[in-house]
Amino acid sequence: MRLGIDVGGTKTEIVVLSNDGEIIHRKRQPTPGNYPDFIDSIEGLINTVQTHYGLASHIGLCLPGAVSPDTGRMKNANTLYLNDQTVSEDLEHRLGITVKLANDADAFTLSEATDGAAAGARSCFGVIIGTGCGGGLVYNGQLIQGPNAIAGEWGHNVLPYYHENTDGPNQPCYCGRQNCIETFTSGTGMTRRFRENYGYSTKEIPDAQSVMAKVEEGNEQAINHFNHYVDALARALAGVINIFDPEVIVLGGGMSNIQVLYSELPNAVAKYVFSDQLNTRIVQAQHGDSSGVRGAAWL
Repeated sequence: MRLGIDVGGTKTEIVVLSNDGEIIHRKRQPTPGNYPDFIDSIEGLINTVQTHYGLASHIGLCLPGAVSPDTGRMKNANTLYLNDQTVSEDLEHRLGITVKLANDADAFTLSEATDGAAAGARSCFGVIIGTGCGGGLVYNGQLIQGPNAIAGEWGHNVLPYYHENTDGPNQPCYCGRQNCIETFTSGTGMTRRFRENYGYSTKEIPDAQSVMAKVEEGNEQAINHFNHYVDALARALAGVINIFDPEVIVLGGGMSNIQVLYSELPNAVAKYVFSDQLNTRIVQAQHGDSSGVRGAAWL
């Protein structure tokens, strides 16, 4: 039996998996609004599950942030009350068992590499392209996190081959830098740039789906913008392939639902890869929104 918990901004989900990945139990409940209630909530979920399904050897927890390797405290969490907290230590003190932490992109990648779209592959790079742009690395079934706990965080590298003539003016990123991959390839970035480039309001173009609707209508501006999006994403993925050379790249998040990406990206990526061929498969996630909680269970 394996226990995984995925903590989101509004909901927290727990699953119990069998050793072959079958979901035995699943429950969702609102994420509390403060840290003491959060710890109480997780403790209650675990105790209830263990009462019915037996004791777990450890618990996997997927959180929206990272753990500082120096202090063991949370950082960069969009659930703000988690920042600067020793989540695993506090839960281990309450529960008396080991708690393993991962961020959403790492958990996503581990899930897809274990029994999802990249099952059986020796190496996998997982990408979440939605509101932001995260990534994770799995090699030989093991999640790679690195000494700085940032392995796979490609979204805050500068977009490869950026040039103002082809990519437009500098794009500021919330991290304080400019022209991060995330500002071009996330759904948020793709949508914002379309509005800025062509003078649309937020009401007219609220999200990436509305941009893609215009592509399907044959809108020339939207088609040109999407073609640039594919090229930017291809440059970013080629950079990963040139360094890590994964067998499989798995796409998740809202932008991964754009099906034409899977026919357009291979040729686009191949132009930027330092090789005369591209054997890396680019595929859509198998487990969808469940990848985070499943990956937590596989930790």
